[in-house]
Amino acid sequence: MVLVGCGGEDGPPTLTWYTNPDAGGQAVIAQRCTEEADGAYRIEVSTLPREASEQRQQLARRLAAEDASIDLMSLDPPFIPEFANAGFLAEIPAEMAERVSEDVVAGALAGATWEDELVTVPFWANTQLLWYRESVVEEAGLDMSEPVTWDQLIEVAQEQDLVLGVQGTKAESMTVWINALVASAGGTIVENPEAPTDEITLGLDSEAGREAARIMGEIGGGGLGGPGLPTADENANLSVFQGDRASFMVNWPFVWTATVDAVDAGTLDAEVLEDFGWAIYPQVVEGEESRPPYGGINIGVGAFSNHTDLALEAAECVVAPENQAEYFATNGNPPASTAAYDDPAVQDAFPMADLIRESLEQAEPRPQTPFYNEVSTGLQETWHPASAVSDSTPASSADFITAVLRGERLL
Repeated sequence: MVLVGCGGEDGPPTLTWYTNPDAGGQAVIAQRCTEEADGAYRIEVSTLPREASEQRQQLARRLAAEDASIDLMSLDPPFIPEFANAGFLAEIPAEMAERVSEDVVAGALAGATWEDELVTVPFWANTQLLWYRESVVEEAGLDMSEPVTWDQLIEVAQEQDLVLGVQGTKAESMTVWINALVASAGGTIVENPEAPTDEITLGLDSEAGREAARIMGEIGGGGLGGPGLPTADENANLSVFQGDRASFMVNWPFVWTATVDAVDAGTLDAEVLEDFGWAIYPQVVEGEESRPPYGGINIGVGAFSNHTDLALEAAECVVAPENQAEYFATNGNPPASTAAYDDPAVQDAFPMADLIRESLEQAEPRPQTPFYNEVSTGLQETWHPASAVSDSTPASSADFITAVLRGERLL
């Protein structure tokens, strides 16, 4: 029995791909790449927990123990620097890095890089759009073919007594909003992300940080986010946006498929969907390009895998543009590949596909630091609720996060 337990595998090596939960699209890609490998390897999928923080925790603990069973992993971009810095990711050969970087949206490429090296393979790349109700825009007289500002959205919501859809809950989605506001104002939350904890400099106490605080404070303090703002996440925002008091909303592309499905199921009037419009993320400073949120998933190869070369080969198969296109059309997760957006199935399923691609070219990753967890949690502790955010919030937030990083305060 001992000999059997320690024996070699029958058939080709099995690569385990730890995936984030989805509608089964990653399993389909795994099967397709197994078939294309023609006996060189097979890929099995193991699903990680739903919450990104729990995914990080499970993978980090196992990789810290040099777990050889982690061949491939679907990684949330904010955790990539931490994993790369800890030596958890296998090196991507220069020739492969060049291939998988070709025709990739700028936001995804930035999110896959650490210390000027590609350390993961871009797979799908999410971004937020500005969703609006056509009827509201028509009454306000706004030209949505041109970029609009947060101040314009605030003015319309005030004048028409409507709700702005923003993520005000004390969670990662709030960090996403803060980062997009600061970046769109020309600033950055962490100025030297590669520095050790005792040398990290935060850029919150700045003109950009105070502009972000002003916008968040006006929305929260003015009640423009609705009574549910302190607990409002993306799904709650969509529910409000489908209602009678909707105006504008910043949210991910799932908004479209979820609303189409609701209309098809007969739980939502088709007139609501017909009133939907979409545009690029709002500007903080008029005339200055916005920096929309960037999210998604990259493929990392475990540094302790027994089959690193095969895992790298499999990762390249997973992110093939045709796989990304099908994954978007069937599962709703936008591609990192620019070419995938031209697929007819993508264009048919998502009439805003070209705008998503444009948004991803402007998108700004969240702070790329190995200590992202401390930074993000610190932001949530000091910028929540939005109604309490003021001109002094950026400075006090920076002081708190700096103290946490130096071990002087606890989250």
